[in-house]
Amino acid sequence: MDNECAIEVENLVTHYGSRKILDGINLKIRYGEILIIMGGSGSGKSTLLRHLLGLHTPTQGSIKLLGKDITRVSSEEMHELRTNMGVSFQGGALLSSMTVGENVQLPLREHTKLDDSTMGIMARMKLEVVNLGGFEDLMPAQLSGGMIKRAALARAIVMDPKLLFFDEPSAGLDPVVASELDDLILKLRDSMKMTIVVVTHELESAFKIADRITVLDNGKILLTGSVAEVKNSNIQRVQDLLNRRSRDEEINAEEYMDRLTGSAQ
Repeated sequence: MDNECAIEVENLVTHYGSRKILDGINLKIRYGEILIIMGGSGSGKSTLLRHLLGLHTPTQGSIKLLGKDITRVSSEEMHELRTNMGVSFQGGALLSSMTVGENVQLPLREHTKLDDSTMGIMARMKLEVVNLGGFEDLMPAQLSGGMIKRAALARAIVMDPKLLFFDEPSAGLDPVVASELDDLILKLRDSMKMTIVVVTHELESAFKIADRITVLDNGKILLTGSVAEVKNSNIQRVQDLLNRRSRDEEINAEEYMDRLTGSAQ
């Protein structure tokens, strides 16, 4: 285990049926950095995130979070490890039948035996961090899109996790609200020393918050580097993604007919 790395992925391969989705992913994420995972549709970025969260078992390879290989740990060890992980999903994933405060308290109820008063205080503290102080008694339906994202973030950090994962945090937000959320992510890294992994296709956001960026394509890593290194990359596919250029692929007539007839294996 590299003592400077919070997350280590080695030779990660995964299949959906006969289709290879991730093909030999190797990645190291240092403590206290923000790593952005980018790529086009179908590149494998969301699948990689689900593997990092321990939601899928790979075909082969290892994933070490805080020194523990999550492909080999027991369910009890994984449960313990999740107390050091926070996740903010794309749509917020707030439960509509609960107040904002009750939603934020959910990880505390799952992983601790704290009393209701203490959980309430901790939830209100984290709502203050994301600029939602005083909103704990509202229902999710009463919040704007940006407020839902911030409430989901408060829930993700309520246990002060060492690892924080985001799935498309800026999706569907107007530029001003998206920029405010970016500022919050930077504040969490700087003030709480969290290691943060963000899956996004929003270039402006990625360039603003990233310490490093990993670019995926067809289940493989094209490049991992600083914002400047990604912007100045001479890899054609990277530049296609940055400049929103479509990729023209040559069609193999035999493979095409196999797909149409269902003969491809």
